[in-house]
Amino acid sequence: MKTKLFVITPPFTQLNTPYPATAYIKGFLNTKNIESVQADLGIDVILELFSKKGLQDLFQVSEFQVSGSEISDNSKRIFALQGEYIKTIDSVIQFLQGKNPTLALQICQEDFLPEASRFAQLEELDWAFGTMGTQDKAKHLATLYLEDISDFIVECVDENFGFSRYAERLGRSANSFDELYDALQQEPTYIDSILISLLKAKIEAIKPTLFLISVPFPGNLYSAFRSAQWVKQNHPEIKISMGGGFPNTELRSLSDKRVFEFFDFITLDDGEVPIEELIFNLENPNSVTSTEVEKRYKRTFLLENGEVVYKNNSLKHDYKQSQVGTPDYSDLPLDKYISVIEIVNPMHRMWSDGRWNKLTMAHGCYWGKCTFCDISLDYIKVYEPVAASLLCDRIEELIEKTGQNGFHFVDEAAPPALMRALALEILKRKLAVTWWTNIRFEKSFSKDLCLLLKASGCIAVSGGLEVASDRLLKLIDKGVTVEQVAKVTRNFTEAGIMVHAYLMYGYPTQTIQETVDSLEMVRQLFEAGVLQSGFWHQFALTAHSPVGLYPEQFGVTKKTEVIGTFANNDIEYTDATGINHDKFSFGLKKSLFNFMHGICFDYELQEWFDFKIPKTKIHPDFIFNALEEQNDFNTKPNAKVVWLGGKPATEIFTKSKKGRSWEMMSLTFHDKKESFNIQTSKEEGEWLTSILSKIAVSGSKNYTFQEVKNDFETELEDFELFWYSKPINTLREFGLLVL
Repeated sequence: MKTKLFVITPPFTQLNTPYPATAYIKGFLNTKNIESVQADLGIDVILELFSKKGLQDLFQVSEFQVSGSEISDNSKRIFALQGEYIKTIDSVIQFLQGKNPTLALQICQEDFLPEASRFAQLEELDWAFGTMGTQDKAKHLATLYLEDISDFIVECVDENFGFSRYAERLGRSANSFDELYDALQQEPTYIDSILISLLKAKIEAIKPTLFLISVPFPGNLYSAFRSAQWVKQNHPEIKISMGGGFPNTELRSLSDKRVFEFFDFITLDDGEVPIEELIFNLENPNSVTSTEVEKRYKRTFLLENGEVVYKNNSLKHDYKQSQVGTPDYSDLPLDKYISVIEIVNPMHRMWSDGRWNKLTMAHGCYWGKCTFCDISLDYIKVYEPVAASLLCDRIEELIEKTGQNGFHFVDEAAPPALMRALALEILKRKLAVTWWTNIRFEKSFSKDLCLLLKASGCIAVSGGLEVASDRLLKLIDKGVTVEQVAKVTRNFTEAGIMVHAYLMYGYPTQTIQETVDSLEMVRQLFEAGVLQSGFWHQFALTAHSPVGLYPEQFGVTKKTEVIGTFANNDIEYTDATGINHDKFSFGLKKSLFNFMHGICFDYELQEWFDFKIPKTKIHPDFIFNALEEQNDFNTKPNAKVVWLGGKPATEIFTKSKKGRSWEMMSLTFHDKKESFNIQTSKEEGEWLTSILSKIAVSGSKNYTFQEVKNDFETELEDFELFWYSKPINTLREFGLLVL
């Protein structure tokens, strides 16, 4: 029997763009000619709920709750204004889908949308949106309007509701399956009923034989189980499997057999071969030969003789990145995703605003040493880059299929050499794309490399500064120093690429002094203008990180050594310092919010906290001095030399001085913004015109610095003198790059 797959992401992840896991799997299945249909039930449920009919039903369902006296005045206000919400909801959703742009003018007049408690923040945020255009301000107001409705749902209809996560508490570090299991024995909630009605229609239309549920985050877990439960009860003939980021990190020691009342299989790590083996076993139920004792599985949990077993007896190797195909977004309603602007953090805004095609430059992490990271797991440990030419093929294919030219490379850390090769390939193919990714702030990101990335369409990078302390960066094994981070962020910023830093507090052995000094470093980086965005998160101990595996080396004691029967990743621990790091959270985040908006740099650090902190030991000009250091002029002979500009118009003229005449050349260049002119001797001008055409980014050969030098010296002398002269320095500012 031929297998037909139905692959879903359960509610909820992002509203603005599909989570890519199902598109990656469908792209792989295409290479094997295996029929599949995918769905993002998160966006489907949101659009059903946030519609005229959805709100009419919602207010009807909540009527009993509202009539009680227990609910807040805010929810009573929203209920009283239900007619206004029902009237405006469809046009607001269309506006957020980009289909109704003129509505922005009406929304911004602030008498169109009903307003509840979320709008109380508006006055505080008004200055932040002062420079924003009408569309962006309207998006933010429309987002507050949706969040008001969300608050009402949480209080009056379903306490577990959340736009990008649902019942997340039930999935977070649930060492025991008990609480989630009990929740699944209750009657379905109102949100569940919407999910189930959509799922029912899809299952009946598609008639799959294998149902795959991708669970990226804890906030998708409850809905995944609800979906599986309904299919098990109503279509027991369909086999159900779970994969994705959550099981990959949390369910590696699964032993609770009740999980298999809902799922037949749970697969770990890269999904291609595990799914392929499931399909083979389903299509060939009697495939076990006399020499084989059992069916073959790849990294798969299942129930056998009433016990949970883990099988990894497949002889198939995982596929290379070049073999997994291009992600396929067909079946997903790409024109129906909604762009919201929740907060004014520039990087978080990119997450939630606009549609991004997701691609991966390299599987795993090329560094793979950070001690807080799950470096023992395959998704980090197994590093394999994709060739730049194949990446560009996939970019072109996705632009053609989706009509979107925005790309988010979802790498753990994109390798600089591959980013360089990709940028050159994008420029060579003359593709107009917009892209961003995650990086390590390493010294390979020179000024020229950043200019190249910008020219190819890179608009932003995010990277882990983590703890802005050299002692702790060494302990983390980050491979960078604060000084180096400052220089790299300056290079990106000067090239016009936005920089977001992930910041961490509460790392094992971190002292209060180091937390204060970290904040001072961050203050100086923002004041210097080399960081535009950041986010503080508190250190969490995970089972698969070096700190989790060897806690004694980091002054950490695990509170419990008992491995649960369900999820196991986050570990409770005590730090040898005994410091309560929680108390720093509010002050760190509040100060950062202000620094991101270019204000309060002159505040004493003490002003951000309501408890006594020590004075910083960081010199007030530490970052300023680090950025003052000049780069050396040593160029590596094997560095690539690339010209991004066009062909110059040349003109020969004669120059005379003290009765002596000689020929000069004037070269006029036109870039997108301006025209400029340089002058050289005729011989140097002729050589320069010739070499620029050879090293043009569209050329078929890459020239090294040594080759350029040799070329010059076949006809002329004193290459270094010419290379560091004023005409070449001018070209260096307009696209002559040494990479």
